[in-house]
Amino acid sequence: MQHEQDKDAAEAVRRALGTRSLVLVGLMGCGKSSIGRRLAARLGLSFIDADEEIERVAQKSISEIFTDHGEAFFRDREAKVIERLLAGGPQILATGGGAFMIPETRARIRDTGISIWLRAELPVLMRRVGKRDTRPLLKEGDPEAVMRRLMDARYPVYAEADITVESQDVPHEGIVSEIVEALARHPALAQMPPI
Repeated sequence: MQHEQDKDAAEAVRRALGTRSLVLVGLMGCGKSSIGRRLAARLGLSFIDADEEIERVAQKSISEIFTDHGEAFFRDREAKVIERLLAGGPQILATGGGAFMIPETRARIRDTGISIWLRAELPVLMRRVGKRDTRPLLKEGDPEAVMRRLMDARYPVYAEADITVESQDVPHEGIVSEIVEALARHPALAQMPPI
């Protein structure tokens, strides 16, 4: 019975989206890619990782782009890629941690989709990001201090997202269910005119 209810809620959310995208925001390590893939499967939508798309277009890794051209260049390219991707909804779009900090990108996301902040506590983030060394911002000194600074600067802005879901060390399917439930009862979904 619960499985049928989950399936019905997912279908209702999918229909209500129309051409809008669900955009996952949050700090590195919060689970945007892994949870995003599962959410896409649950809703029958495609999943796109903006960072992977940037790397594909640039034919360089994010770290190489930062090293070769700097963060400002990367943010400019990131904004253009996200704008292009948002035009192709509906989909699940995982954004890089700094994308939502750009006011124009935030406005574009607000106009074309629903933003979902995957909020995570520092210990959870540190456990997850410690598994990979591909995070250019964490190479600037003590990773925990850098992460703390990023949390202080970004959490107030991430809080502007339409929906906030706690990303914890639990099976990701449970977090996906929380997202679908939050979407099913979110007024923005019922009010959005189809594009």
